[in-house]
Amino acid sequence: MIAFRNFALRRGERLLLSGMDAALHAGWRIGVVGRNGAGKSSLFAAVMGELEADAGDIDRPARLRIASVAQETPGLPDSALDFVLGGDAEVAAARASEQAAMQAEDWEGVATAHQRLEELGGYDAEARAGRLLHGLGFPSDTHRQAVSAFSGGWRARLNLGRALMQPSDLLLLDEPTNHLDLDAVLWLEQWLLRYEGTLLLISHDREFLDGACTHILHLHEGRAKLYVGNYTSFERQRAEQLRQQQIAHEKEQAERAHLQAFVDRFRAKASKAKQAQSRIKRLEKLAGTEAVRAERALRISFPEPAKLPHSLLRLRHADCGYRGNGGVAKILEAVDFGLESGDRIGLLGRNGAGKSTL
Repeated sequence: MIAFRNFALRRGERLLLSGMDAALHAGWRIGVVGRNGAGKSSLFAAVMGELEADAGDIDRPARLRIASVAQETPGLPDSALDFVLGGDAEVAAARASEQAAMQAEDWEGVATAHQRLEELGGYDAEARAGRLLHGLGFPSDTHRQAVSAFSGGWRARLNLGRALMQPSDLLLLDEPTNHLDLDAVLWLEQWLLRYEGTLLLISHDREFLDGACTHILHLHEGRAKLYVGNYTSFERQRAEQLRQQQIAHEKEQAERAHLQAFVDRFRAKASKAKQAQSRIKRLEKLAGTEAVRAERALRISFPEPAKLPHSLLRLRHADCGYRGNGGVAKILEAVDFGLESGDRIGLLGRNGAGKSTL
């Protein structure tokens, strides 16, 4: 279990979270939601020990194993398979020891490495890494390619695969679907449903949150509140809470106005002074329930465009690609495509198919 006790967090002068009390139990899959800037990524950094609390603390088990996704991947010569295998550091070390012992013809060292791999379940590690790569959309013939051969989006997938390969009690995923196509998103959702540890997930994909999460942690105006259920359930619960809060506020305001009117009318009257004093005390004890404040709306204005020709763009038998390293990489061939005034077109295709190139 991970427990936040009166936890507070600042970034510079800005208070992100205050008075947070929450217990996250083993096996829960928790979606962390809130407006941009609410403190979601900072909360992750605090859980990993990269940021210190400004007040309160986080209680973690002494030997909690935490896995998270690296933000950058250098252009390594390692194969995609070996890179993902490296997520399980103990297995990777045992495999390296085995290889070194074999090269040195140290048969006792080989036997020791074999025993260690047996203890760790390391003999199926390569198959597990291969399944992760396959699920994340890597064709089998790319598993032995160097990390440096992949584009940024595919390297982001490799980072995700490496984190999933790492044995962990707590898995932190910050927008894991950003570089995934639909098939990979669906695969990841199923993988997370089988994950036995605790999951903390930041995502703006409500369908993914619905499918993957058992709880929602909502960060709002410096406060954190935990809800049972997926994102759709959270929305229903929160809407009802806001409705009840507004009803309570309006009822309190009506009572406050009634009491104040009595006090103003009879305060100076000797025969009513005791009753007026009683109502003053009642006024002081009213809770001060806040009115529901509307979320700041995002306002986007599309100005009227100048008059345009009906046909805006026409490609005829176009080849699209890139020049470099003494050659030409052709991504698309013989493209025939027209864009007419007023069209709204969705561009579909697997990663690497040429959408951004087009």
